[in-house]
Amino acid sequence: MVLVIDDMISMRKTLTNIIKDFGLTKVTEAQNGLEALSILNNNYKAGNPVGLVLCDWHMPEMSGLDLLKSIRERDEFKALPFLMITAENDKSKIIEAIKCGVSNYMVKPFSPSDVKAKLTEIWKKHNPGK
Repeated sequence: MVLVIDDMISMRKTLTNIIKDFGLTKVTEAQNGLEALSILNNNYKAGNPVGLVLCDWHMPEMSGLDLLKSIRERDEFKALPFLMITAENDKSKIIEAIKCGVSNYMVKPFSPSDVKAKLTEIWKKHNPGK
């Protein structure tokens, strides 16, 4: 299952449609990091863990970076592939996200081919030799 997190419904729908076009049909959405944490926890407990997160950086309630930090502190989510998506292109912010354990980083605006390239890189990183 893929979890798409963004406070803007139009961005969530855009990402969800792109992901589904790639054949990943099990997609759920959250509007902020707190809602995402709840989804992550509930799905994990139900035996249907989320396998990939695409998350905006700037959101109310809990930012993408705070969500990333929170999930990396938990053993069950340490290796969860996490793509940060944002308009933030400041190198210091990118470095901060890398230090916190982001799998990859994508700057808005993006195209479907950009998403596919990032997801391919994440797949290779988390599944070496496959």
